[in-house]
Amino acid sequence: MTWRAEVLTLFPEMFPGPLGQSLAGRALADGVWSLRTHDIRAHGLGRHRAVDDTPFGGGAGMVMRPDVLDAALSAVMASVPQGTPVVYPTPRGRLLRQADVRRYAGGTGVVVLCGRYEGIDERLLEARAIEQVSIGDYVLSGGEPAAMVMLDACVRLLPGVMGSALSGEEESFSDGLLEYPLYTRPETWEGRSVPDILLSGHHAAIARWRHAASEMATRQRRPDLWAVHAGRAGRAGDDLPNQPGQCGPTH
Repeated sequence: MTWRAEVLTLFPEMFPGPLGQSLAGRALADGVWSLRTHDIRAHGLGRHRAVDDTPFGGGAGMVMRPDVLDAALSAVMASVPQGTPVVYPTPRGRLLRQADVRRYAGGTGVVVLCGRYEGIDERLLEARAIEQVSIGDYVLSGGEPAAMVMLDACVRLLPGVMGSALSGEEESFSDGLLEYPLYTRPETWEGRSVPDILLSGHHAAIARWRHAASEMATRQRRPDLWAVHAGRAGRAGDDLPNQPGQCGPTH
């Protein structure tokens, strides 16, 4: 079954954009996944197809109306498999994580609601089972770029999209850690050499080095991820590496 992405937006011409290139673009052309955009303004009110109004309580900007968005969502949900998640990218959402991406990619598809202006009426979020996710602690002009980021992350996990299954198993966040450092030719560049272990041909030793390097990078750059990883390992009774040349926690 083709994995389906349904995107509700005021700017359907923004798609597929980057999703039409590289891995995602080839998979789209090959029918591995499908992308349909739905113009929210088609459900707008009056001669000007209004989709927004001023916020109650005052304040700057405009807010997208719940009745308009509900009509747009109803039209889309009538044609997608039951249980398809509806996702609203917003800075107010929980941080989008690889576990979310795997869950979306493992289903039949996803419906993405792209907001604009100051956001959407809270009552729509309360009335419908809409997942609110954030791709980072910053604000964009609209939900479309965030939707593209999320869809790209999903599509690359679909069967047959990446050339090697290992590509998805040995990258950042696959096991709760950041990815280990990568090296290629030349062996020496501007006085910097590739670590000897990677040239040794000892695959078990290389695997240990890479795991230790992943732990080191995670501890230094993402202490939030490291805390979760270390906690899980501790609950499982695993001994975290703390030997010379490795990078486990200090006690």
